[in-house]
Amino acid sequence: MLSWRTTIALAATLLMWGSAFAAIRAGLQGYSPGHLALFRFLTASVLLGAYALFRPVSIPRRGDLAGLLLMGFLGISVYTVAVNYGEQTVTAGAASMIVATTPIFLALLAYFFLGERLRWQGWLGLAIGFGGVALIGFGTGGGVGFDFGAVWILLGMLSASVCSVIQKRYMARYSAMDLTAYSIWGGAALLLVFAPGLMTAVRASPLDATLAVIYLGVGPGALAYSGWIHALNEAPATIVGNSLFLVPPIAIVVAYLWLGEFLRGFPWRAAPSRCPAWCWCAGKAAAEAWMRQRLGCPCTTARMLRIDGE
Repeated sequence: MLSWRTTIALAATLLMWGSAFAAIRAGLQGYSPGHLALFRFLTASVLLGAYALFRPVSIPRRGDLAGLLLMGFLGISVYTVAVNYGEQTVTAGAASMIVATTPIFLALLAYFFLGERLRWQGWLGLAIGFGGVALIGFGTGGGVGFDFGAVWILLGMLSASVCSVIQKRYMARYSAMDLTAYSIWGGAALLLVFAPGLMTAVRASPLDATLAVIYLGVGPGALAYSGWIHALNEAPATIVGNSLFLVPPIAIVVAYLWLGEFLRGFPWRAAPSRCPAWCWCAGKAAAEAWMRQRLGCPCTTARMLRIDGE
C-alpha cells in the first residue's frame, strides 16, 4: 500500500513527464531542437545546484568520470535532442507512445549484453512492438509517406536504454540523486555546443515558448526526477515501473488540452491501427518480465514475453 506522500509524488511525476511531450511541441514554436535542449537542462542544472547547497552531492571517483559523462551524453544530450527533432513533425501523443516502448529496447540490450535469454514469445512481442512504431511513423507522416521524426524518437529511445544499462554498474556506488545530478550536469555541459545563438533565440521567441522550456527544466527536468527517486525509495519497483505506462494517455490528453492535438492524421479506424496498442502491451509485458526476472516479482502479463536467465 502506497503512502499518500508517495502517491502524490508519483502522480505528480507522471503528470509532469506526460506533459513534457506537449511542452516540447510548444517550445519548438520559438526554439530550435538544440537550443530547447540546452535551455531546458541549464534550467534543471541551476535548480539541482540550488538543491545541492542543502543536500550536497558526493564527488565521483576519478575512474568513474568517463562512464558518468557517457550517461549524461546518452541519457540527456542525445535523448533530448533526438526527441526534440522528432517532435518537429510527430505529435506529442504519438511521440509518447513510441517512447513508451523503451522496455523493448531494454529487453534487447539484456539479451545481447547481459546474457539473458529471450524466448520465441518475446521475439514475437518485439516484432509487434516495432510494427506499432512503424505504423505510428506512417500514420503521422500523412498519406503513404513515412515520418522520419519517428526515427529520431527511436534513436532517443535507444540512447536512453543504453544509458539505463550503463547506469546499473554505478548504482551500488552512488545514490539515485547523485546519478541524477551527474547525468543532468554532464548532459547540460555537453549541450553547450548549442550555446551560440541561444540568447538571441530567447529574445526573439514568444513568451509562451520560453515559459514552456522553463517548465520543462523545472518540472519534467528536475522536480519529476526527485519525485521518481522518492517513489522508488518508498514503493515496490514493480508498482512504480508499471506506472510509466500511464504516461502516453496523460500525454495525449495534455496535448489535446494544450495544443489541440489528437494524433492528427493517424488512421484510428483502420484495423491495423490497433498496432500501437499492441506495441504498448508488448512493451508492458517486456517491462514486467524484466522486473520478474531481475527482482523476483510475479507479473501477469510477463507470461506473454518471457525473459529467462537460465
